[in-house]
Amino acid sequence: MDRPAEALIEGTARRRLAQEQTIAPAAGPRAARRLWWRRVRRNRNIMIGVLLMSLLATAAIAAPWLAPRDPIRNDLANALRPPRASGFLLGTDNLGRDILSRVIWGSRISLTVGIVVQSMAIAIGTLLGVFAGFYGGWADDVVSGLTNVMFALPRLLFAMAIVAALGPNMFNLFIALGMVGWPAMCRLVRAQTLSLCGKDFLEGARAIGATDLRIIARHILPNALSPIIVMGTLGMAHTILAEASLSFLGLGVQPPTPSWGTMMSRGQLYIWHAPWLMLFPGLAIFFTVVGLNLLGDGLRDALDPRLRRR
Repeated sequence: MDRPAEALIEGTARRRLAQEQTIAPAAGPRAARRLWWRRVRRNRNIMIGVLLMSLLATAAIAAPWLAPRDPIRNDLANALRPPRASGFLLGTDNLGRDILSRVIWGSRISLTVGIVVQSMAIAIGTLLGVFAGFYGGWADDVVSGLTNVMFALPRLLFAMAIVAALGPNMFNLFIALGMVGWPAMCRLVRAQTLSLCGKDFLEGARAIGATDLRIIARHILPNALSPIIVMGTLGMAHTILAEASLSFLGLGVQPPTPSWGTMMSRGQLYIWHAPWLMLFPGLAIFFTVVGLNLLGDGLRDALDPRLRRR
């Protein structure tokens, strides 16, 4: 073979080797994470949702420093002040309490309820869903029947009945919303478990002697984590709406603790000549729920390989 041909072949081989060396790391976990983060950053829904949730979390954590006044201190001399009057940026309510301070402190209530209730729903729903999907038989029949019964009951009315029976306070609100929030998570985890139980890697784990607990902890739960995260994010929006609804009806957070639902309930009496009493708490609920829904939709697109947008 002549020298030009040898040089051409050698150059081609070197180029292929260089390409393989640059492509090989791209197939590793670090490159996969970089690709996932790039996809997340390009997702507009996630960015807007993260921004709104960051504002909510900042307001909840830094409420003692961000709130300009005491949210529960009455000042009848400044009752029903309109926005931007006498130094009150969002106005005051019928007892002279600063609306801005109460909205900021109300974010702490909504975020706490959303996190605690969804943690309860994820724990109960995941436990029952894995139990039903993994073992099947009578376990699946019992859990599926209980889930169907819970779905047949109106969620908000059932929560109202629980709070009315136990008494309206923060702890009972957690119990009521947690009791009605787990069925959707249970059905999702059960479906994920059933789809994973027929996979070859689970059969291989059984063949080498792995126990049921190890299979569930090391194989099923990690593979079902993505839909659980998405469902939990979307479930927080429903939980915050449910808390606001119960507080609006007087069955949630009790006065004088600032809650967006309670503020709207008190503001409905003055809706015609002091509409800001309902406007600003309503806007806080609106932007919080929109942010959580956008974040959940974006995470679904980023975590579900069938819905990934390139």
